[in-house]
Amino acid sequence: MADAIVVQKLRKQFGDLVAVDGISFQVTQGEIFSLLGPNGAGKSTTISMISTLLEPNSGEISVMGCSVRKDPMAVKAAIGVVPQEIAIYPDLSAQENLVFWGKMYGLRGDTLNRRVKDILEVIGLTDRQKGRSEHFSGGMKRRLNIGIALMHQPQVVIMDEPTVGIDPQSRRNILDGVKELNRQGMTVLYTTHYMEEAQELSDHIAIMDHGKVIACGTYPELIKIVGELDRVDLGLSVDPNLGIESLGKVDGVAKVSLEDGKISFLVQDSNLVLPRLFETASRNSFRITSVEIKEPNLEAVFLHLTGRALRD
Repeated sequence: MADAIVVQKLRKQFGDLVAVDGISFQVTQGEIFSLLGPNGAGKSTTISMISTLLEPNSGEISVMGCSVRKDPMAVKAAIGVVPQEIAIYPDLSAQENLVFWGKMYGLRGDTLNRRVKDILEVIGLTDRQKGRSEHFSGGMKRRLNIGIALMHQPQVVIMDEPTVGIDPQSRRNILDGVKELNRQGMTVLYTTHYMEEAQELSDHIAIMDHGKVIACGTYPELIKIVGELDRVDLGLSVDPNLGIESLGKVDGVAKVSLEDGKISFLVQDSNLVLPRLFETASRNSFRITSVEIKEPNLEAVFLHLTGRALRD
């Protein structure tokens, strides 16, 4: 398959801040490609440059064979963008929002009306199409946001953290919708800081941190970075910050980080290291109150590469 998006040595700097630092990756037509990383990693800046909203300081981007620098209008025609911030008119209904944006894309008459009807079905808002969008739930607004991006039948849809701040059911609906779009042939570039989303959705994943792509590949390829290391999460009877220094020095511990009130370790062999962790905790006058041994995942990969938790 041909490439839908090619990013080469892309860089963006704001004053002294280097937001994107020479990154390169390719998105194949028909796949879901995720940019995964914590807030501030450079994901949104990257897709803003791909979607022509920001001009790079250096580097090259092509979308469906068109250069962002040389032919930005062709790029705009090829993409649909779902921004992180909801971009709808709250005093308009779902139908009116779609009609407005459809006209902005150049749709008219029966073509516009058919497209509005089709999109309302895709996003599950047919029954609420006449309701003012200001009264919609967060999930419904997100779905309408996605529908707007699909009005002109783009070849590539770019989604920037589309599930932020919504309830689990709405999140599930959006993830299922993304997979259905992909089954219909849509190429999707998706940004998230949720490891579970990237793992579930993606054909390929680029892990970003501090403006750089620190790893890129399929999920199985990325997990191989961790190798045979086990992940162990511990709860403590004291503030985890008081235990992380002593426990992090235990023989066999490869990486350690504080995450969600627990200490997360990557260890060479949990059967050997766990007794040492309990002994060290006892010697330092605190207790280990919970133990959870997990299969290596993308958070473990991020911890291994950076020495800190993905959601720091």
